[in-house]
Amino acid sequence: MRQLSELDASFLYLESETTPMHIGGIYLFDASEREKPLAFSTFVAYLRSRLHVVPVFRQRLKEIPLRLGRPYWIDDPDFSIERHLAYVNLGEHGRKASLMTLASRILEEPLKRDRPLWHITFVDGFKLDEQDTGSDGFALIVKLHHAAIDAFSGEEIIGKLLEYTPEPSPIAPPRPWQPRPEPSEERVMLQAGANIIRTPLQFTSLAFNAAEATARGLIQKQLRKLPLPLPLFSAPNSPFNRQITANRQIVAPSVELSRLKAIKAFLGDVTLNDVVLGLCAEALKRYLISEGANADKSLVAMTPISVRSNSLRRATGNQMSAMLLDLATDETDPAQRIRRIHWNAVASEPYREAIAADRLTELLPSTMLALSARLYSELQIAQRYQPVFNLPITNVPGPQVPLYLQGARLVQQYNTAPLFDSMGLVIVAVSYEGRLTLNFTTCPDVVAHGESLQSHVDESLNAIEAAMERLGTEATKEPIAASPTQTLADDAMTAMEGLLKKALKRFRA
Repeated sequence: MRQLSELDASFLYLESETTPMHIGGIYLFDASEREKPLAFSTFVAYLRSRLHVVPVFRQRLKEIPLRLGRPYWIDDPDFSIERHLAYVNLGEHGRKASLMTLASRILEEPLKRDRPLWHITFVDGFKLDEQDTGSDGFALIVKLHHAAIDAFSGEEIIGKLLEYTPEPSPIAPPRPWQPRPEPSEERVMLQAGANIIRTPLQFTSLAFNAAEATARGLIQKQLRKLPLPLPLFSAPNSPFNRQITANRQIVAPSVELSRLKAIKAFLGDVTLNDVVLGLCAEALKRYLISEGANADKSLVAMTPISVRSNSLRRATGNQMSAMLLDLATDETDPAQRIRRIHWNAVASEPYREAIAADRLTELLPSTMLALSARLYSELQIAQRYQPVFNLPITNVPGPQVPLYLQGARLVQQYNTAPLFDSMGLVIVAVSYEGRLTLNFTTCPDVVAHGESLQSHVDESLNAIEAAMERLGTEATKEPIAASPTQTLADDAMTAMEGLLKKALKRFRA
């Protein structure tokens, strides 16, 4: 049995009907070079032959009775690949708009917990050319639960399932697989007891979970009385930070990676990730202005950081940390903003030395993390006060060489990440074969006119290049002052220090 980490388990406990916690992918393939279209049955046979490269595809969750501990991954003795696949033929409606609408509907549905946490929809009849009447393409709509992977390992899994040559390799028979016996309830209970002994705070998690209903009522009653002046909640109010519904919309503009690299080369001491964040910041600012929202205060992003190493590298689980980063949207010059973003990033401790998220969460049980998130939502802290951050932005480097599936070339991929309450927008940037795609996953009931982000990205890149030309090479060497929100962690510590001083003063009195 392999137990989920606290971070992995928290994605299970955070899930609800309106907040499915899976990572999504939409992969478009050009099959025009094949002698005949790729049949669904051929795809199923191909996938069967490669299941061994992703063990989690045949593992399901084993829950601990009474939630005495985190769930385990175990081999699914009833595994059937047919339960994880679906076939759709778009027919005469096989255009990109129809595909994205279909994907939005599919990605709204949570994965079923009684089986391995993944699902693939094979979409036939997809037309790559909007003017073409043929059916030379197909698409895959993939769902993988965030408890099993993060965005970085998800990209690795797809790379393992696909091929690096246009010549279709013979489909081998599936490797023999015998599921390991499901552990008995007695062994599971013994293991849970051993874990509680090793980590006493897990028992706190159990007690906290047992008293959850009472605790939530008491905490809500007390917190509603507080003005919550903590500097930690210093991200500005924005249209993105409202209660979400189950509806989803995917907007995915793409730009040439060479243009972003040229900006990086010109500005000098910045990274390509800084340029990507600068492009996102300019597009978001333009969106806020177009919607008549206040864009005077700088947006704050949560940016995940992969902390995988060569000695600890597996294709599943979440191995990442995160940092809060000021996007400097209050800066009027979009080229200077990139330099400021870089300064904000390098001034942050996680940028220099990332700490694995499972180390950060081992002292905070996953059930407590989930309860905190629910309270954050139910108390509407992001609306009544200010959010901790405005949106997550993840940049996942992808392969720059073409990938294939039985001779069909992958021409485009779109990626989505989970939304959760009070967070109606998330951005996942993925590069592939010389292009970078900014994948905006939105709740359309929160982020109105989300389709306008497509044009905002194009306009933003042009604006950055124009500002870069005006800036001149000498200006790029001028020092940049860090933005105030780089000290979010310090502000939180200062607030905690003040509370402790007051408590000690009362105790002495």
